[in-house]
Amino acid sequence: MFRSLTGYFSNDLAIDLGTANTLIYMRSKGIVLDEPSVVAIHNDVPTNKKSILAVGLEAKRMLGRTPGSIQAIRPMKDGVIADFTVTEQMLKQFIKKVNPNRFFAASPRIVICVPCGSTQVERKAIRDSALAAGARRVELIEEPMAAAIGAGLPVEEPTGSMVVDIGGGTTEVGVISLGGVVYSNSVRVGGDKFDEAIINYIRRNYGMLIGETTAEEIKKTIGSAFPGAEVREMEVKGRNLAEGIPRAFTVSSNEILEALTEPLNQIVSAVKIALEQTPPELGADIAEKGMVLTGGGALLKDIDRLLAEETGLPVFVAEEPLTCVVRGSGKALEKMDKIGTIFTNVP
Repeated sequence: MFRSLTGYFSNDLAIDLGTANTLIYMRSKGIVLDEPSVVAIHNDVPTNKKSILAVGLEAKRMLGRTPGSIQAIRPMKDGVIADFTVTEQMLKQFIKKVNPNRFFAASPRIVICVPCGSTQVERKAIRDSALAAGARRVELIEEPMAAAIGAGLPVEEPTGSMVVDIGGGTTEVGVISLGGVVYSNSVRVGGDKFDEAIINYIRRNYGMLIGETTAEEIKKTIGSAFPGAEVREMEVKGRNLAEGIPRAFTVSSNEILEALTEPLNQIVSAVKIALEQTPPELGADIAEKGMVLTGGGALLKDIDRLLAEETGLPVFVAEEPLTCVVRGSGKALEKMDKIGTIFTNVP
């Protein structure tokens, strides 16, 4: 009786705890938060006490621009927790933001996405951080499953659906049928690796040093995964390594394509391995229906064209790929009491 009462008063949440962004879906309200997974910590030198200064968007603006006493960090790396304490604090702040204290507010039930390649220890860390942040009950769902539900694929039917979720830290490839994951693979390549490849290319070819924020801007503006007829250019500002002085220079879309070749090849290779490992009947379904791309990486220009060219299959980018995973988790949350098979167990 009491449990049903607390369930009535609590705002259940679905959380996509990503390397780059954290999104929160609230039952019956939809997506209520979309902020970068960044925390700014103030270190009081005399007392050596650390306190949270800002989280999310406010903290991201501080990345690479902080004085010695402030540290802007990303507590998630490759889709899993790199700093347990900071992740717990970040989750607390985000939950507080979307669920401000009300009269008789109960602890929410939370569904959190985890990479399919994460270990039981990493999954336990994610679950424990959500419980410590104030959750009443925590269920974990694998990212390919959540992405497939969010993209509107028929996951419950006896037909094969293939989803490629390119996130900030990992790329998840999953083949789903009858409400279960038939094959899944996770490679630690994503938006962050794209940014890293751009930084390294510019350092190697121009002798210039740029930051992560600038690399991300280049990727979004002129980045592409396939040679196009039109060559686009962009002026970039960075520090000349030989002179130590800030300089402006111009890069073209063809150069960025060259810079991204290696991480893109790793994604193509993961997709090909998934197709090799897929049972023939499900492979036939995928050959007919194609694969769906989700996640922020799906927004990279012509990445669907690259995968279509490499595999010979139809490739589609899901509607609103950035929010696919959290919307899928939200749908799973709405049906939490009816379906239990799509959640993953942690001892």
